[in-house]
Amino acid sequence: MKGDRKYIFIFLFPMALLMSVFLYYPFFKSMYLSFFRTKGFFEKRFVGWDNYKRMVSDELLGASTLHTLEIMLYVIVFQVGIALLLAVLVSNITKFQGFFRTVFFFPVVISGTAISLLFVLIYNYNFGLLNGLLGAFGIEQVLWLSESNALKAVSIPTVWHYVGFYFVLFLTAMSKIPADYYEAAKLEGITGFKKTVKLTIPLILSDIKVVITLAITGTMKVFEFIWVISRGQNGTEVLGTYMYKKAIVDQNFGYGSAIAIYMVIFGILLAVLANRLLKSEEITY
Repeated sequence: MKGDRKYIFIFLFPMALLMSVFLYYPFFKSMYLSFFRTKGFFEKRFVGWDNYKRMVSDELLGASTLHTLEIMLYVIVFQVGIALLLAVLVSNITKFQGFFRTVFFFPVVISGTAISLLFVLIYNYNFGLLNGLLGAFGIEQVLWLSESNALKAVSIPTVWHYVGFYFVLFLTAMSKIPADYYEAAKLEGITGFKKTVKLTIPLILSDIKVVITLAITGTMKVFEFIWVISRGQNGTEVLGTYMYKKAIVDQNFGYGSAIAIYMVIFGILLAVLANRLLKSEEITY
């Protein structure tokens, strides 16, 4: 038994070291810096809770929070919803499942920055794909990154990027449902859409809850799509880009660190709230 513990420690130590260096240390360092007013790398002065008090009256932080919540809504409704729909459709076919898995999952392995650059070209007013198509049909061109359209425009690649990831999770969960359940449902006359609503979804409800929680926490980390496509301008500032501007662009590491801590706490609270709202008795099989 003692020998087993030694091997367990040997295999766990590299991961524990990596997490300590790249996750826990930066988090506690940010917590430490959040109590200082900084200017660049070398000037800092202890100010206690002043950075957190400043956040209460920061209108841009409030707007960034609302924009993040709006993107979160799109992610939960469309990203999770489309992934669930695709998983239901693919689970009902017997041929080419591997092909569809690959096709739908493929965007996940592409760099978010590369996808963002693609959408920069798509949204371009003068030679972008969308305005080119509108011009071909004699329709007036649209400024896709205007203040009224920009947040929805940057939400589209954000949603599209991870649909395939959640699709695979849902499809895997559905593949674990015993075939006997579906055979019994068929004998009862439960088929098609009714089968999905009354059998499939209830049986993967715990997986849906996990995916929604992942979607919520994932939205809190949205950065590259917003930064590359719009630089957070025209009403697209989110918590990630606002924190980056304060910490890196303005070199105000103290206030940027306070925003980072706020993001962590806010994300945890939203995840806990989502779990409470989705709490139900899990069906086992």
